[in-house]
Amino acid sequence: MAFDNTVTVVGNVTRDPELRFTPGGAAVANFGLAWNRKGQNDEEIVSFFDITCWRNLAENVAESITKGSRVIVYGRLDQRSWENQDGDRRSKVEIVADDVAPSLKWATAEVTRNEFRGDGATSSAPTGGGGGAAQTPQTDEEPF
Repeated sequence: MAFDNTVTVVGNVTRDPELRFTPGGAAVANFGLAWNRKGQNDEEIVSFFDITCWRNLAENVAESITKGSRVIVYGRLDQRSWENQDGDRRSKVEIVADDVAPSLKWATAEVTRNEFRGDGATSSAPTGGGGGAAQTPQTDEEPF
C-alpha cells in the first residue's frame, strides 16, 4: 500500500540556507520556514518548519534565497531519529523539498536558467528514521 505524504507550504525563510556536502559529495542545504496564520479571535499563530534540500536544488537554494524571503516549498514529510550525547532518543519531522520557488504575491523575481547537467543528480534524499542512506529513485527531467 502506498501512502502520499506530499505537502506544500508558503512562508518566510527564518535563516539563510546552510549548504554542506556529504562525504559522497552530494550537496545538502537546510533552512527554516515560518508559516503564519490567523487563529480564533484573529490571534497570530506561527508554525516553524525545518526544510532540507538535496543536490542541484540545494545548490540553487543556497544561491537564491535568504532570510526573510517568501517562498513556496513543495516536498514530503520525513521523520529522522537519532541519539543525543546523553543517550536520549530524539526525533523530528522535517520537510524534504522536491522544489522551492519564490512567492510572487508581494515581490518580483528574475529567473536565470542553469545549464542542464545530465549527471544523474536528483532531488531525492536519504530516508531518515534509522538504517543507512537509502535513496528514493527519481528520474531527472530537463528544467523548463
